[in-house]
Amino acid sequence: MSTYQIFHGRPVQTDGRKEKELRVYELLDELGISYDRIDHEEMNTIEACHGVDEALGIHICKNLFLCNRQQTQFYLLLLPGEKKFRTKDLSAQIGSARLSFAGAEAMERFLDITPGSVSVMGLMNDREQRVQLLIDRDLLKEEWFGCHPCMNTSSIRMRLADMLKLFLPAVKHEAIYVNLPDEKETE
Repeated sequence: MSTYQIFHGRPVQTDGRKEKELRVYELLDELGISYDRIDHEEMNTIEACHGVDEALGIHICKNLFLCNRQQTQFYLLLLPGEKKFRTKDLSAQIGSARLSFAGAEAMERFLDITPGSVSVMGLMNDREQRVQLLIDRDLLKEEWFGCHPCMNTSSIRMRLADMLKLFLPAVKHEAIYVNLPDEKETE
C-alpha cells in the first residue's frame, strides 16, 4: 500500500520550492502537457525511487549524464532502470570512445541540475544544445514516462508521447535512439 499522495499538475503552494522546479511546471503547463506529481523526501538513487515509481504506476528510468574523455561532448542517456550500463555498449553506437560520467560542474552549467536530480527536464536549460539526448529503444515500449522536475524532492509522470513530441521540440532537442543490451543478452 502506497503512502504517497498523487497530485495532478503543479503545486498550489510554492513556498520552499526552487525556481528551477517551478520553471519545469510552467513549461509543461504552457505546452499543455498533463502530468501527475508526488512530493517526497530527497531521493538520490534509483533504489530510493522504487516506491514513488510504483505509486505512479511507472517503470524506473535511469538518467545518466555522460561525457567523452576530453569533456567536449556531453550526453544525457535515458534507459530502463533495471538495465546495467556499460560504456562499451554505447560508445560504438554514438561514435564516442571513452565515455565517463560527467562532473557536477558541467551538470549545473548545462542543465541547471545537481547530482541525484538528473532529468530530461534539465534540457530546457540547455539553450546552446551542448547536451545530446540518448534514449534506449526499450523505453519506447512504455506509455508513461517519469522523472524529477529538476529537483529530487518531487517526481512527475507524463505520457511518453508528450515528452517526445511536445517537450523535446519545445526545448530544441532531438533524441538519438540506441540499443543497449539486457543483462541476459551480455552473459
